[in-house]
Amino acid sequence: MRAILATILLCTAFTIGRAQGEPSAETIARGKALTVAADCAGCHTADPSKPFAGGKRIDTPFGGIYSPNLTPDRETGLGAWSDEEFYRALHDGVARDGSRHYPAFPYPNFTKITRDDVLAIRAYLATLTPFRNIKPPPELRWPLNYRVVMRGWDLLFFRPGTFEVNPNKSEEWNRGAYLVEGAAHCGGCHTPKNMFGADKRGQPYGGGRVQGWFAPRLDSADRGGLKSWSADDIVEYLQTGRNGRSHAGKLMAEVVVNSTSKMSDADVRAIAVYLKDLPAGAPEPAVTPPPQAEMAAGAAVYARACIACHEADGSGAPRIYPPLPGNANLQSDDPSSTLRIILDGAQTVTTPRAPNTGSMPAYARELSDQQIADVANYIRNSWGNAAPLVTPAQVAKARRM
Repeated sequence: MRAILATILLCTAFTIGRAQGEPSAETIARGKALTVAADCAGCHTADPSKPFAGGKRIDTPFGGIYSPNLTPDRETGLGAWSDEEFYRALHDGVARDGSRHYPAFPYPNFTKITRDDVLAIRAYLATLTPFRNIKPPPELRWPLNYRVVMRGWDLLFFRPGTFEVNPNKSEEWNRGAYLVEGAAHCGGCHTPKNMFGADKRGQPYGGGRVQGWFAPRLDSADRGGLKSWSADDIVEYLQTGRNGRSHAGKLMAEVVVNSTSKMSDADVRAIAVYLKDLPAGAPEPAVTPPPQAEMAAGAAVYARACIACHEADGSGAPRIYPPLPGNANLQSDDPSSTLRIILDGAQTVTTPRAPNTGSMPAYARELSDQQIADVANYIRNSWGNAAPLVTPAQVAKARRM
């Protein structure tokens, strides 16, 4: 009898211990949702047949960095990591061996994620198929090729701290703030950077250059921000990659496909609510209209190359060919994205909610630097639009990127 009781007690203790040690399905689902919001797959997948196995090159102004393996492989991934090591990496930017991460890994944003949510992310990643994959070493210029330099960077620019709820705002607003400032790390692209690659203080979501593109302002600036967008416009854009005002370009299109189009309706709506509440930051520069001769030259190029899809009045075909009047991205102070689209062409991103396609041809070979500058100035300053002038030199520089 004692042997039977002892066996029952041992089995019960083992069952309880296993139940307490293993994350629940709810925890794993929460971790998956946050992993999607953070677009971890976008940066940590080089080979589509090995999702999350890392090795993808991430170009920065200081050189290239290769993303690590997030699968539960014990030798090259996270399989042998402890919960504390994983939390320290996301919250403090400290690697398992005690060295400092480079901020291409957005730990300055991830530090805001709660400990429970960090461990939920780890729980989800532990369910992935393990793949062995050793990433190449960073290819950064001196002195950043020495990780010890990052101690100084963290001291100057990194402020660790978990997100704090604003009691004066709604639950939905706080959820949106938590995602935008934390897991979704929107400021990683949409906040301008200083010469050291850190966010410029006092300019949150004021727009930033990324790999030859310009991530537009997310504040409520009149021309280049989201003042003219409704919360519904933002929701539609994040879920489909397009709306009646604009289409997602190359880098943002990847975010839509890998991340925002897969997020829950509630989380996307929360992000929209938060973004619409952002005040306008730095004032937009005063704009001098282009000379009439330049506008006429741009109009001639537009009539030959653009009018068939975008119409004489720039109205286009919303959600197929984006309208140009009032287009916030088009009116950004920095014309980089406009020039990239004219030079390289564009393909409308497709998502389950918006499967129809649209495309724009590349004009790099057909148009000269002067012609591209002329037509860019024309569309950026017609139909009520206003934006700083583009020069042929800027076009020439964009060609080289």
